[in-house]
Amino acid sequence: MKTVIYGHRGVPDLYPENSLQGFRYALHNHIEGLEFDVHLTKDNVPVVIHDERIDRTTDGRGYVKDYTYEELSRFSLSNYEPIPKLQEVLELVEGRDVYVNLEFKTNKIHYKNIEEIVIKMVDEYELLHPIIYSSFNLSSIKIAQTITHDAKFAFLTGNRIDNPREFMVANHLDALHLRFYQPDIEDVERIWTVNGNLRLRFIMKRNVAGVFTNNFERAIKIRNEVERKKGNKKDK
Repeated sequence: MKTVIYGHRGVPDLYPENSLQGFRYALHNHIEGLEFDVHLTKDNVPVVIHDERIDRTTDGRGYVKDYTYEELSRFSLSNYEPIPKLQEVLELVEGRDVYVNLEFKTNKIHYKNIEEIVIKMVDEYELLHPIIYSSFNLSSIKIAQTITHDAKFAFLTGNRIDNPREFMVANHLDALHLRFYQPDIEDVERIWTVNGNLRLRFIMKRNVAGVFTNNFERAIKIRNEVERKKGNKKDK
């Protein structure tokens, strides 16, 4: 099984995280998967940004939830783009051969009806692969599962999960998005956020289902090197 490489918030090593510029670059350069984060504005517009507050990644201050989208769009990322709407990102990925991982950022603020609003919007677009909905908030995943059956679901955690396959069955999950590698579940685990060369090689040798990284081109290069070495060993 070949590990699928996901651009973590696009390609933050080159462009601002969760920016349309980064997503466009990634898609133009044949990225395999895109991961991004979604919040809701005051007027229930899904926007793509990692933090609950806009302070770290824009020239504004405050919580996403306290602005309408029109108000939010007055602030800029470091490349002078506004915070993207989910609709804009979906327009970029529609019809492309790319895996899409949408993270509900609901572990600190569980926006009212975010799952229904987002899923309704996603369903308007033709994606080549079933979208992956993930969250650190298991209740958010459970809500999404009641709304759509045309998606994959993954639980995000920084902790080790005991009896992971049983946990997945009990919660109707398709994958686990883990901070650290766990053995014996390689086919259902995706690891975040793997950037160092040594750690990338370690993970690639384990043939996990996926890896989230800030530089997808470097990760692909390392994965391909690992695959070639495996192939050479088999030929001997």
